[in-house]
Amino acid sequence: MGPDILVPLGFFLMIAAIVIVPGYLKSQERQKLQETLRVAFEKGQDVPPEVLDAMTRDIKPSVSPYRDVRRGVVMLAIAAALATIGGAWTFYEGFDDAWGWFTGAAFPGFIGIAYLLLGLFAKDRKG
Repeated sequence: MGPDILVPLGFFLMIAAIVIVPGYLKSQERQKLQETLRVAFEKGQDVPPEVLDAMTRDIKPSVSPYRDVRRGVVMLAIAAALATIGGAWTFYEGFDDAWGWFTGAAFPGFIGIAYLLLGLFAKDRKG
């Protein structure tokens, strides 16, 4: 394989690893916990109901308006970074070359504004 195929192949392998590895590690952790529970049952020890409850449900982060505010701030920071790159590009290369950066900054910017609005106006959710 030449270097011209290694870069795209590495990119797709990285994406696959980001998706597959956390699931694999979670399954390994559950398998070890089940083995520990099996040994505890064989020895006649009682298992707390909290442990069994934790095994039967997936733990998801709590819904919080502060999480939306954090996401909004991060998205606005990404938009500001892209706009800064566009501004620097405009300064050095001319205005016509920077439109792509400013357009790219608009997407995370509007998403960030939406997250901020969701976080600020979501008073009824747990926080």
